[in-house]
Amino acid sequence: MKFKPVKEQLEIIKRGAIEIISETELEKKLEKSWQSGKPLVIKAGFDPSAPDIHLGHTVLLRKLKQFQDLGHEIKFLIGDFTGMIGDPTGKSELRKQLTKQEVEANSKTYQLQVSKVLKKEIQPVFNSTWFEKFTPYDFLRLTSHLTVAQILARDDFKKRYNSGKDISVLEFIYPLLQGYDSVELKADVELGGTDQKFNLLVGRQLQKDFDCPMQCVLTMPLLEGLDGVQKMSKSLNNYIGIDESADDMFGKIMSISDELMFRYYELLTDIPLAEIEQMKRQISKQELHPKDCKQKLARIIIEFYYDAQAGQKAAEVFAARFSGGTDWDNSDNFEDRVIDKSQWIEGKLWICKVLTLAKTCKSNSDARRLIEQKAVSLNGEVITDSNLELALPQEECLLKVGKKQFIRIIVNG
Repeated sequence: MKFKPVKEQLEIIKRGAIEIISETELEKKLEKSWQSGKPLVIKAGFDPSAPDIHLGHTVLLRKLKQFQDLGHEIKFLIGDFTGMIGDPTGKSELRKQLTKQEVEANSKTYQLQVSKVLKKEIQPVFNSTWFEKFTPYDFLRLTSHLTVAQILARDDFKKRYNSGKDISVLEFIYPLLQGYDSVELKADVELGGTDQKFNLLVGRQLQKDFDCPMQCVLTMPLLEGLDGVQKMSKSLNNYIGIDESADDMFGKIMSISDELMFRYYELLTDIPLAEIEQMKRQISKQELHPKDCKQKLARIIIEFYYDAQAGQKAAEVFAARFSGGTDWDNSDNFEDRVIDKSQWIEGKLWICKVLTLAKTCKSNSDARRLIEQKAVSLNGEVITDSNLELALPQEECLLKVGKKQFIRIIVNG
């Protein structure tokens, strides 16, 4: 296979990366690959602790795709064995240990969603393939390759140890297991988030100990969520899921700050960096409105996960919602939310409960607060009574909650 020249490959690979250990080694590997026509083995491991993927996860997946597009061999590793152990990476305590059934179910969903990013079909690798063959002796021998002092140098372990929090021996073993995956796969490069740096370096060490060529390590940043501060996370409700509707994705992207917008451009799109810098200059000179750039970003991302038609329609829906008068004219602008008929007692349901069940508010008190702020409308009329009991809808029931949520109540059952 004919590869791009090494400098061109490096330019693509380095985009958005935080650190490459080491760039000189990587350049040599790419040069050897270019001369021989043999692709590099690129490893990225994923712990199936949750079934849903958001844009934060795709930062690493997109880098994997770049290597894939450059012609290198992708080893998409699903840590089904290690997923049943739990990894404290970036956490102050041990992550929940999963059952085999949970891991299998999450892995299947994960594979389907990952295919939206990588596009080309790949066969995942499961680390249970080799670890289920390990004897107690094999595991004990593996522990000899890392010292307690090295483990405690890891930042999250160090903080927990110094604060007197428990650390199980099982957690100490996790970096060794992840590192050994690189030995089995003969990885030339391993990708990971900045919070995985320690484990990635263990992989280098183990490859050396097992007389294998050492992998290069490439770390990617942890993408901030919609708040622009915390890492994107479902638990923090600051995420954009890749399985969300195009309309929801568009609205969420339009809500991010102007500063965060350019970070999303760099990490979530293929727009040339020079073009991104030009947009920044045009905005600073007031030659371009940030809203136009944000709409372009939203369409690019939606078109990647859906298609151009979905991007156009989402833009039109968003424009209709915020045009100041057409919100109630076209019910297609509203997203369906289903509430079971059993919730309606004698054909009535408290409006705050409606908003909560429709997942527009986190709690009844949150719903009450919005109503008191006159931020909730029903079929075009502002609701002023937070004690209102909504009758079981016989016709179309449209609700506007805040500035961004437009929903149609559907009664099921």
